[in-house]
Amino acid sequence: MSKLNSTQGKIVLGIGHMAGMVDLAALPLWISALMQDYHLLPQQAGLTVTLFLVGIVISSIILSPKYTRLNHRYIAALGFAVASVSFFAASKLSVISESFPMLVALHVIAGLGAGAALSSVHGTIGKTDNPHRLFGLVNVALGALAIALFALLPQATKQIGGMAIFIAFFVLMACASVVMLFFFPKGSGEATYRSEGEKAANKASKQILSRPAVWMFICVVSCLTLNQAMVFSFVDRIGDLHNFDRKQVETVLIVMGVINLTPGLVASLLQKRLSPISVAIAGPCLQALFALSITHAASYFPLYAVPVAFYVTLVIFTHTFVFGLLAKIDPTGRAVAATPAMMMIGSAIGPLLGGVIVATVGYQGLAWAVVIISCIAVTLVIKAQSLLKEKDVNVSEPRIA
Repeated sequence: MSKLNSTQGKIVLGIGHMAGMVDLAALPLWISALMQDYHLLPQQAGLTVTLFLVGIVISSIILSPKYTRLNHRYIAALGFAVASVSFFAASKLSVISESFPMLVALHVIAGLGAGAALSSVHGTIGKTDNPHRLFGLVNVALGALAIALFALLPQATKQIGGMAIFIAFFVLMACASVVMLFFFPKGSGEATYRSEGEKAANKASKQILSRPAVWMFICVVSCLTLNQAMVFSFVDRIGDLHNFDRKQVETVLIVMGVINLTPGLVASLLQKRLSPISVAIAGPCLQALFALSITHAASYFPLYAVPVAFYVTLVIFTHTFVFGLLAKIDPTGRAVAATPAMMMIGSAIGPLLGGVIVATVGYQGLAWAVVIISCIAVTLVIKAQSLLKEKDVNVSEPRIA
């Protein structure tokens, strides 16, 4: 095992974040493989991935309130092991309609395992000496994973079929399980408070600085990820609708992976220069603008390519600031331990809702749904800011030990 705030410990947490958040890195490839290779309808493909994310939500909701009382090393290792076995079993299923119920069941089980592991990982990130900075940096690892997946999986899928994506997930989760078992940071439970003041904060955790504000920011994160999943699940299909060359679309996705290396790092560097509230307002607004551009690009490729390349970046950058703010409002670690739930509630609904919208009103309907959800998110941020001011909470920057 490694120490909580050591370089090795932070690398381990980065690996756990990278494995557990694989949907952010591979969602278009995942949906595309289910539709093209497993011959699922858009609604079925969306439902399959949605149920994986529902599993994550269920585990996170159950475990995050108990964060300070759990053995996170074993939970993380076992959770990733369950997910890896489930994806390995999925890779062995034949691509026929009769396999669909089993495919769905395996996705649910994989989600339950990944969600348990992620709750331990994210809660522990929230207990480090600078949660904002570390959360930004672990998202750099997620960007590196996206590059690898978008560079390798399309060719692998052409060679061996849709099972390639499940084999990749199996390898990733299995490696993460081994790393968690042997190197998960010790001292990540209740004994890890960095000061007597933080111990007192934990005792008063039932009167968190502003519990309503915490819930509002949780909803904001869910809105961000709902928008991201709803549009990003179908960017590949939207490119085909606009009659863009397949090679162009694949290149944009690879470029997106490269760009996604930067938002976590940039968010870390700008920690003291930007207000979390301002970032939380700007993020949803830009999501709405980008979604309109992607779906209404017609035949003009740059209007499609540029927002696609930066769409996930918006979520990573904005969520890093919100994560740091939540770690400050609730220093016990329980709020950020619920990160998988707050993210995956949106991500779980997104593919299914997106599929329904596409099937009923078309791809342009996705953008208008994003506009509505973004308005809700901005309203919640403004209300949360008002509540925090009433509590005299300084929200100019995240908590730093």
